[in-house]
Amino acid sequence: MNKKKAKLKYKNNSYDIIEEGDFVVCAISGKQILLENLSYWNVDLQEAYFSPLEVNKSLNRSKK
Repeated sequence: MNKKKAKLKYKNNSYDIIEEGDFVVCAISGKQILLENLSYWNVDLQEAYFSPLEVNKSLNRSKK
């Protein structure tokens, strides 16, 4: 089964699906995140993250 990349609009406590799909890509690691497993994102940057580790890396990146 082919998986399709989704396009989302990240909001504070949810997201809107702009284009249907199965996954998004982590902005830091490049890992695929199934929508049912998506828990971390940044509303201002409109980025998804695989885990808290990537969230921390993103925060450190923006401080530089």
